[in-house]
Formats: sequence, C-alpha cells, structure tokens
Amino acid sequence: MDIVKAKETIAIAKDKMQKSLEHLDNELTTVRAGKASPALFHNVMVDYYGTATPLPQVSSITTPDAKTILIQPWDKSMIAPIEKAILAANIGFTPQNNGEHVRINIPPLTEERRKELVKQVKTEGEQARISIRNARRDGVELIKKYQKDGLPEDVAKDSETELQKLTDGFNKKIDEALEKKEKEIMTV
Repeated sequence: MDIVKAKETIAIAKDKMQKSLEHLDNELTTVRAGKASPALFHNVMVDYYGTATPLPQVSSITTPDAKTILIQPWDKSMIAPIEKAILAANIGFTPQNNGEHVRINIPPLTEERRKELVKQVKTEGEQARISIRNARRDGVELIKKYQKDGLPEDVAKDSETELQKLTDGFNKKIDEALEKKEKEIMTV
C-alpha cells in the first residue's frame, strides 16, 4: 500500500516535470530566431468583437518565404484590429496591409537583439528549472510524510533517489533545448 503511494508520488512529479518541459518548448517556439515562423504570433491577442482571442484563431498565418509572414484574416474587418494587436504585442514587427491581408517583413536580427533574445531564452529556461525543482521538492515532502505514516525507510530513500534522477534528466533536456535555441538565434 505504502509503496504504491511512493510510486504514485514519483509519477505525479514526473508528469509535472514533463509539463514544465513542454511549456518551455512552447515558449521557445515563440522566440524569434531570424527566420519567419507562424509560431511567433501564437501569443498575440486580437480584440475579436470585444473578446481577446489568439491571432491563429481569427486568421491563417503562412510564410511564403523565409523573411515574410502573411496573415490572412477570415473576416476582412479584422485587418485593423490585427495590425493594432501586432503593434501592441511589442514583438518588433511593423505590419503592412493591402486591404486583403497583413504582410510582415522579418528584418535581420542585430547582434544586440540576438543577445537580448538569448537572455530571454535563458530566463525561460530558468523558469522551467524552478518548476522542475518545485515538483521534486513537493514529491520529496510527500515521501517524507508517508515515511512518518509508516513507509519503510529504504523505500523512501529509493523514492527520493528516483526523484533526483528524474530532476537531473529533465534539467539535461532543458539544457539541450536552450543550447539548440541559442545556437539558432546566434546563427546569422
């Protein structure tokens, strides 16, 4: 019975750690790396008839080439709110519209801007690490509580060791994701 609780605790911690890693991956896709990507606009919120709505839900976002993004709203009256939302999102783009769609030309990144983006990526990575450490801490606290309630000491120690191995593995995955994104940003 107690061993089942320990295994459940480890499974819950692993799930939380996995969600932290997935969140980091999502955040990293929204960081610009010099080439056009529709993911840059996933967090842009548009005023859609009084409701804040993600841009991909009110338009089609395509990349006709590596330096251009084309946003085609499903409702032509949304062009002005889309332009306003892109400017308000402060992601460094100036939208141009021709009455049919919004075109965004991706300017090349300056060295200074690349360094700012790398700092932003590292901050996201640190947030993910904190989240993973919190999942480990919560798991260890629960194991210790079970130990006071009768969980054998060797099972508790094994569970804590397992939680630490999970933490180390997820931290390694974070390091790999950050290294890959940093390389992508710094490549001219």
